[in-house]
Amino acid sequence: MLRNAVRSLLAEPRAPEPPGRVWRDWVLVGGLLLAVVLEGVLREDVVWRPAAIVIAVVVACALLWRRTRPLTVVAAVFGVLIVINLVTLVTGNATFGLYSMICVVLLPYSLARWGSGREILIGLVFILVALVLGIASDFTGYAEAAFGSMFLLFPATLGLAVRYRWTARNRELGQVRLRERELLARELHDTVAHHVSAIVIRAQAGRAVAATRPEAAVDALAVIEAEGTRTLAEMRAMVGVLRDDGTAALAPQPGVAELEQLARSTGDRPRVEVEVSGDLGDLDGAVGAAIYRIAQESITNAVRHARQATRIDVRLTSSDDSVQLTVRDNGETTSRNPGGYGLVGMAERATLLGGTLAAGPDPDRGWSVDVVLPRKAGGR
Repeated sequence: MLRNAVRSLLAEPRAPEPPGRVWRDWVLVGGLLLAVVLEGVLREDVVWRPAAIVIAVVVACALLWRRTRPLTVVAAVFGVLIVINLVTLVTGNATFGLYSMICVVLLPYSLARWGSGREILIGLVFILVALVLGIASDFTGYAEAAFGSMFLLFPATLGLAVRYRWTARNRELGQVRLRERELLARELHDTVAHHVSAIVIRAQAGRAVAATRPEAAVDALAVIEAEGTRTLAEMRAMVGVLRDDGTAALAPQPGVAELEQLARSTGDRPRVEVEVSGDLGDLDGAVGAAIYRIAQESITNAVRHARQATRIDVRLTSSDDSVQLTVRDNGETTSRNPGGYGLVGMAERATLLGGTLAAGPDPDRGWSVDVVLPRKAGGR
């Protein structure tokens, strides 16, 4: 079991996209440098004052790279501490150092949070060696030694816990996005199957009347051409996988025509008002299905989470190349969870179709979801 755990840790990659240096880092380092200078000048019991100040300054500045180069910083800082402790053990002189160097406790956290598994193991070797030599060079009792060890190693445990939680949440978000892609692909598949069925029926009708009514056969060919063009457009918008069993229903998915049904599905409280304006007749099936699904999810969220909401407004407007859906309620804004998976799924669907989604509290009261989608899936 231990061997498997070590192998799993060695195979762990570095955490992706570590944040670079932000203003908080500069404030932290600036404060530490000020503390180093004041302590180095004002403290009277500092041993090897110039060396202690220089080392403390180097350690403080190294914190700027603790996330992007965790192993390098840990190896450099704790390597210096190892050398200092060895010199102290050999010479027998008093341990020197400034209280400001307490900032090294940030490094085990950064190593565990952002480093790869191999980097974590190598870095822990440097930390443990420095810890053992530090205790040996300035041993003041077993209780203090145990407390100091826990104080230094606890940030590493905290970093692993934060990393695990971040990984688990990212995995859940990935599953939400994958399910949304699969649902969108199923809807696209159903829409394409509906168009193909219409083509087959028109072709059969045209063939039946070709001999007696050539003009009707020509009309059937025109319809087939239009349906075929639209079907090809829908197929280009295919993403993800099709149904697990490989079958498809020969019926289109709900679209903008079914928005009124959403108003009736919630009951009288909160009251749902739907307003549709503009020409929506030539929308892609995928876009129409996305509008319906996003409106459905937004209304469901409002019903569940909008405290004291009495009204939900659904407004769909159309322009030459896009459609805009806005869902607003008048409930309390404090009851929402902007990090919920429903918003993630809606945003993923809008992005896949070449659109945008914005959700958040209104300035006065309530919550709004604003979606802009191209009239043709993928922005064609």
